[in-house]
Amino acid sequence: MKKEVNRKRKWWRIGGNVLFYGLLAALIFSSDAKAFFLKQLVQLGLFNAEIKKETVAISKPGAFSFYTPDGNMASTADLKGKVVFINFWATWCPPCRAEMPSLQALYNQFQNDDRIVFLFISEDEDMEKAAQYLKNHQLTFPLITRAGNVPEALFSGTLPTTVILDKEGSLVYKKEGIANYNSNAFIDGLKNIL
Repeated sequence: MKKEVNRKRKWWRIGGNVLFYGLLAALIFSSDAKAFFLKQLVQLGLFNAEIKKETVAISKPGAFSFYTPDGNMASTADLKGKVVFINFWATWCPPCRAEMPSLQALYNQFQNDDRIVFLFISEDEDMEKAAQYLKNHQLTFPLITRAGNVPEALFSGTLPTTVILDKEGSLVYKKEGIANYNSNAFIDGLKNIL
């Protein structure tokens, strides 16, 4: 009887180890698994973004050009008088994909507010792939591509990066890395900037 119990424990230990190492391998080698895991952490509130109530301009980073979804070129300089929310992302970036639901929820809440413009700038080389990703995941925010260099004060290459420019074009918020942008604290801070 004791041998039978020990044998069952041994198989449970082996099974547990196989499961643990299988999950670890999935997190290391599968970007989908990483994105799913990070999305769960975002939903738990571990990566909440917040705009401080006493937000002051960090700098005036300068303007950059981008292509609108209909292919026209525009510039952030043309957006003076509006708050500009910019998110740099890519389909191959698990943290970017993990924060997408919170970005979509934020966009849904403010998309009809003419005081704010959203620029979701894909860093993918294949824009058709990026567009297909948005479609497959029911993400309705507009796909924007940059038309040249972006000032390093806004984007130094880290994905995801989110910045907010105030109505005068000054940088008032910058976050490199994953965050939940649909939290009450972040939304309240954004409303204060508006």
